[in-house]
Amino acid sequence: MRHATIMTAEEAVNLVKDGDTVASSGFVSSAIPEGLIKALEARFLKTGTPRGLTYFYAGSQGLRDGRGGDHMAHKGLTKRVIAGHYNTAPALGKCILDGEIEGYNFPQGTLSQLCRDIAAHKPGTITHVGLGTYVDPRHGGGKLNDITTEDLVEVVNILGEEKLIYKSFPINVAFLRGSYADETGNVTMHREIAEGEVTALAQAAKNSGGIVIVQVEKIVPAGTLDSRLVKIPRIYVDYLVVADPADHEQTFGQDYDPALTGETRIPLGEIAPVPLTAKKIIGRRAALELTDDAVVNLGIGIPEYVAAVANEEGIGDRLTLTVEAGPIGGVPAGGDRFGAAFNAECILAHHEQFDFYDGGGADLAFLGLAQTDEKGNINVSKFGPRLPGCGGFINISQNAKCMCFCGTFTAVGLKEEIADGKLMIVQEGREHKFLKAVEQITFSGDYAAKTGQKVLYITERAVFELRADGLWLTEIAPGADLQTQVLDQMDFVPHIDGEPKLMDARIFRDAPMELSVEKKGGRHEF
Repeated sequence: MRHATIMTAEEAVNLVKDGDTVASSGFVSSAIPEGLIKALEARFLKTGTPRGLTYFYAGSQGLRDGRGGDHMAHKGLTKRVIAGHYNTAPALGKCILDGEIEGYNFPQGTLSQLCRDIAAHKPGTITHVGLGTYVDPRHGGGKLNDITTEDLVEVVNILGEEKLIYKSFPINVAFLRGSYADETGNVTMHREIAEGEVTALAQAAKNSGGIVIVQVEKIVPAGTLDSRLVKIPRIYVDYLVVADPADHEQTFGQDYDPALTGETRIPLGEIAPVPLTAKKIIGRRAALELTDDAVVNLGIGIPEYVAAVANEEGIGDRLTLTVEAGPIGGVPAGGDRFGAAFNAECILAHHEQFDFYDGGGADLAFLGLAQTDEKGNINVSKFGPRLPGCGGFINISQNAKCMCFCGTFTAVGLKEEIADGKLMIVQEGREHKFLKAVEQITFSGDYAAKTGQKVLYITERAVFELRADGLWLTEIAPGADLQTQVLDQMDFVPHIDGEPKLMDARIFRDAPMELSVEKKGGRHEF
């Protein structure tokens, strides 16, 4: 029986050759093979080799502190990066924006699916995801600078319908991370927050004629692993590396928590009410869109207030929250642990979760509102010298049955108060968020209008609805002045049908809204 070879991280990275395509697992600060990526950087800094690598990962890698993807931020070491998100690897993003490295930013979910299609020797991933956005080749093809010229995505016609194909490419080396391995090379993921796309990446590397190197916590005797926990079978694995514990934390800076893996469940206890702020106002208005038994995706930041409001109102247990990394049910974790969930009912593979999202499985999604324009386009992926990237935003926003973008009306310096059931603008934000045209189209209003998707833009002082002819102002906060505090703070004039109605007065009162007793047949059906 063939056994995987056990070696150190330093020995393993010596197997990487000039010009290789190196793929890595990981999601934000979880399940990243930190010991391998760090050792590869150290080899380059010491010897000047390997050179000209293509670095590929589907999600987000790092915590903006030099770990994760930022280890690859060296001109000469890396020639090209293909990734879903750059916000947690700012040094890597800077190298791209400075023109030192070729860069592509594609939808996270589609890249996770591309791993599977590379493994199956398919020409690429064919999907509607990305049509009308900046990854559409008619709008840039996901290229991030002038030295990036190769077209990796094309428009194709399949059975009379316009689609995009994200082209396959061989993977020479897969850097993966697992929990335990046995002596033959079988690897589990049972102590990770999710399995990600490790199985598909291992298959893709093997079927490309490449090698698979897996960083693990420990190696156990052959035959002692529960076969149901094995996600990377030995036939895919070439080399095993037992990691330094410092490079194998469950999430960066966090000890192992069994409540994030399904091993145990924890009592969530009473959740203290969130103070009544502008952000909670947004969360409350967004919560009015919730329906009984809804399957929901929540983004980071202000969208997290939707869950807080739902729990305060006693309807949190009537919703199913999902996280793009794979968890279904439970309570999503935030910050450094984003991607995990406490007390999840199920944890799927990365691409399986996005198969569900792409097919319209999410009833509602609440994502951030950054730049918006008169066509209803949203930009969250590129702002001048800053390159957050799209992550799963395109997949989720394009396919949720109801899409709610949530954010403050202006940015930078905004100060507001709520008193006597009214919103008061104490200091206006210095930056407009409702622009004539966004810098980059991460969400296409035109595409959403064509598909009939329900799309709302929810702020603390106004609510907009996307219709076929653009953005309509439908609601305004009590206390907000339509002209000076809404229209004058926009770079375009929205459509208005007479006077916009006032937002629900309960939103602005520091008392429960009593959503749990809404009558059936109303908006909420609770």
